[in-house]
Amino acid sequence: MGVDDIIAKSKKLLDENRDKIEDALKSDKAEGVSDKILDGAADAIKKVVPVEHHAKIDSTRANIDKNIGDS
Repeated sequence: MGVDDIIAKSKKLLDENRDKIEDALKSDKAEGVSDKILDGAADAIKKVVPVEHHAKIDSTRANIDKNIGDS
């Protein structure tokens, strides 16, 4: 099985399960996990960038968060 076969099977699996995947991404569990990951990433980035960029980091984190989980 070549890489092209694996990609084709992955795309087929995604297409066949799109509804289930979208439901999982909008779940309470996904919300909790994504919040922890996003908070950790935002905090880590804030440690290495100047303070004047922290608001942009918070804004980007919020935009990502509204697309994952249930709130």
